[in-house]
Amino acid sequence: MKKNSVLNAQLSHLIATLGHTDSVTVCDAGLPIPTTIERVDLALTAGVPHFLQTVETVTQELFVESAVLAEEIKEKNVSVYYALLKQLQQLERQQGNKIVIEYVSHEAFKNLSRQSKGIVRSGECTPYANIILYSGVPF
Repeated sequence: MKKNSVLNAQLSHLIATLGHTDSVTVCDAGLPIPTTIERVDLALTAGVPHFLQTVETVTQELFVESAVLAEEIKEKNVSVYYALLKQLQQLERQQGNKIVIEYVSHEAFKNLSRQSKGIVRSGECTPYANIILYSGVPF
């Protein structure tokens, strides 16, 4: 049994199979997930696990080069947005790189998420709590 980091076998496998520029989406409980994309459903009940906790867990094992957020999070979910930015800044310090953040409309975000290698569903029930993380290389 794994002792550290991601214990969920499906999530651990998804992260391990990402190559440079591959993406994984971490989303709230409401984002539509196409049946053609691997779904890692971690949602247990409303708010469990929450979005920020899920992002933190994924980024413990994933080297992040860039990210995409829906523009709407800035106004419709301010507290999660600022907490997420803080997490990404801490991740930059840990990784020693600058994480480029792009903002798109929520509709464009949904379209981009369909290109992800997998989508990780949290139990988050607040609006626009979604991020697409693009894999980088630590060398």
